[in-house]
Amino acid sequence: MRLRRRLPHDRTYEQVKRHYEVEKAIAERLKSGSREVRERIYACMYDEVLAKVPDHPRLAARDDEGRIEEIGRRTHEIVEKYVNTDTVFAEFAPGDCSFAYYISRYVREVYAVDISKQSSGKYQEPSNFSLIIYNGYDLDMADNSVDVAFSDQLIEHLHPEDVEHHFDLVKRILREGGIYIFRTPHAYFGPWDVSKYFSDTPEGFHLKEWTYSGLEKIIKKLHYSRVYGYKKIGKNFIIIRPLYFKIVEKLLSIFPMKLRRKVSRPLLPMKMIVVLVK
Repeated sequence: MRLRRRLPHDRTYEQVKRHYEVEKAIAERLKSGSREVRERIYACMYDEVLAKVPDHPRLAARDDEGRIEEIGRRTHEIVEKYVNTDTVFAEFAPGDCSFAYYISRYVREVYAVDISKQSSGKYQEPSNFSLIIYNGYDLDMADNSVDVAFSDQLIEHLHPEDVEHHFDLVKRILREGGIYIFRTPHAYFGPWDVSKYFSDTPEGFHLKEWTYSGLEKIIKKLHYSRVYGYKKIGKNFIIIRPLYFKIVEKLLSIFPMKLRRKVSRPLLPMKMIVVLVK
């Protein structure tokens, strides 16, 4: 297969191609499956890909303590204005739980909510941390029990039919006035998953990459009280109102994909940070 982007410096063509083929095969099963089928796949998809792709970047990252700390610090910048030592915090799709461990220093309680346990077991769990494994649909957490929910690059991994359910589930566990902050890559700059090396559309674990306008159509149905976005400029996060996103995305949508990717760079965040207020 012809490469569309330069390979990462630490992986060979054969390794990346194998990674792509494994993810694409699992993604095709997810896209074509019923909710019941997706539930079964969700429970084991990451175990499957990590077993079949031993050079997966996620495995290498587990052993880099300096990188884990730096990622924790940068991610903390996204949520720090919303949390304090009384906050009950829930992270969806925490992966190896490194950020959930990191944020535990700054909040009262942390719940890490995921479809499978992916932590390496290398680090001791903080005393105010709890891991909750669920099936992607039915979450055993009390209504109105969380102050701040967070996810980092989760939405694009969900089947498009499951995205509305996810936002509704998060709203259920949030207290009145509670917030959900999520970060997701903007579709205009994609694909972002491993298929970027071989395809112009996401074919791996990014089942759908989103625009702000596309997400807002779903979120509006659920009657969150406020929705807004952020763009990081230098060290500052600037609030962006929904109207800006909708106008810019509509104007840019007329460009061919490759040109749109270039033209979008100064106008849109490559990774959207969206805040929903219950």
